[in-house]
Amino acid sequence: MANPIDFYFDYSSPYGYIAAMKIDGIAARHGRRVNWKPVLLGAVFKVTGGKPLPTLPLKGDYSLRDIPRSANFHDLPYRHPSKFPIASQAPARAFYWLDERDPPLAHELARALYRAYFVSDLDISSPDVTADVAATLGLKREELLAAIGSETIKARLKNEVDAALARGVFGSPYFVIDGEPFWGVDRFDQMERWLTQGPF
Repeated sequence: MANPIDFYFDYSSPYGYIAAMKIDGIAARHGRRVNWKPVLLGAVFKVTGGKPLPTLPLKGDYSLRDIPRSANFHDLPYRHPSKFPIASQAPARAFYWLDERDPPLAHELARALYRAYFVSDLDISSPDVTADVAATLGLKREELLAAIGSETIKARLKNEVDAALARGVFGSPYFVIDGEPFWGVDRFDQMERWLTQGPF
């Protein structure tokens, strides 16, 4: 079977939201599966010196036009969150806890959390809100809340972030296909070509 696509994302990333809604379809067209890997841009920025888009002169203003335009281009609903950006530890930990038990459901939870934040304007940085979203998929709130607060899952997320940094991940979304990195939803065309014909 062909190598999976590794998909790195932060729940606070609007471009990550767009990617999360598209990547499984792209992979399926080419007989690939996807390894979903939430990371923390805060930890990444400590290494790269990056800052959240809204804090950047000129680029921040541009992003407020580009993000909804990009969502519309990909036929996705988008509502700019009233609190942006957010810390994404709670949803990331929830994902890794569920991914150990039911990867397809973890992917479904990831998409549901993204929609909660970028469509319904819910603050998923709150463990309680993350648990509420998970409950809509039939997961038990208290079990999820206990997992989010557990040292085991905290360590799992830290290890995943460290591994992503060691691999060169510096943004969201970030994809690795057959060892080749691609950053951003504006690389979908290049990814499709790579998946169709290989290196170019």
